[in-house]
Amino acid sequence: MIKIYIEAQKTADTVEQVRKVIGGAITERWGQYTLNVDNDKARGRMSYIEFEWGVSLVEYDLTFFDEVMIMVDTSKFNPINFYYCLEGYSGHKFGHESADEIKFIEQFQSVILTNRSGGVSDRYFPKDIKISLSVIQVRRKPFLKRRLNQGDSLNKQLYEVFLDTDHEKVFAYFGSYNLKMADVMTALRNVKGEGMIRIMQMEGLVYQILSMHMMQHNKEVKNKHLSTSLLKRELKQIREYAKKIEKNIAKDFSLEEISAETGLTQAKLQEGFKLLYNKTVTEYIRNARLEVARDLIANSEMNISEVVYSIGFTSRSYFSKIFKEKFGVSPSDFMNSKRKLGTSEK
Repeated sequence: MIKIYIEAQKTADTVEQVRKVIGGAITERWGQYTLNVDNDKARGRMSYIEFEWGVSLVEYDLTFFDEVMIMVDTSKFNPINFYYCLEGYSGHKFGHESADEIKFIEQFQSVILTNRSGGVSDRYFPKDIKISLSVIQVRRKPFLKRRLNQGDSLNKQLYEVFLDTDHEKVFAYFGSYNLKMADVMTALRNVKGEGMIRIMQMEGLVYQILSMHMMQHNKEVKNKHLSTSLLKRELKQIREYAKKIEKNIAKDFSLEEISAETGLTQAKLQEGFKLLYNKTVTEYIRNARLEVARDLIANSEMNISEVVYSIGFTSRSYFSKIFKEKFGVSPSDFMNSKRKLGTSEK
């Protein structure tokens, strides 16, 4: 096993101390620092970027060729860590616990962790497993000063973690799977901008992901999350099929057909869509069609009837009814307002 000891005062120190053990070289581009490594210890990259509001983002895209334990002394640098794993898995234990008490951060799971000051936080990475892990690190004092004016809207348990600026308490939350977060994480990793535009795009997505972690914790503390019997691979299947629906919006999808294609029972499909999107399968399809219809009305020359048929509806009156229910305006009025605006801008 490779053991890496971290006595960091900031994120940059952490990455440098990792580099000293596994090798590689650190480069910088537009404020984002990346450790690239390709040797007998590891292959891939570890990157970080720091924002002015007390938050930094660390991303692991690495395959280690031996088990790795990163042992972090939290005396000098002890942020609240928000973990999300897009691929593979990793583990965590507080240093005073025995080795058999490692808790695993599974793929698509929301996890929030922080240690008491002076404690040790151990991070485990398996051998020969590709890891895509994102960690949002929040330093409490600057974050409270800049961002948490309405912090009391959080549940008491999480709010007290933010207020614990002397780092006196251990906090560990291992949440349920969150596939909505996977989409935002993927968007974050695919940002194409350059310079300041890139940094602003990344900052916005990091803020969104951080809020998703907090909202999920709030719901689960209040017992509002839906328990599920679905396996992780089944949730992934449902997420992929939802994307297929969006790409084939006019197709007349039926629950029976989706069940046959995915091999999932109708009950599991309904459970999965409700868990991931807070909608039944039918509600999800209808909502996706309405979103496409709104974009077509706003950005194309199609008339209402053409839009209706292009998204798979057959009744214009029914379409008008549900469009107004969702957006608060009839399709015709929405079209007139958008096209008048377009004319005035020319």
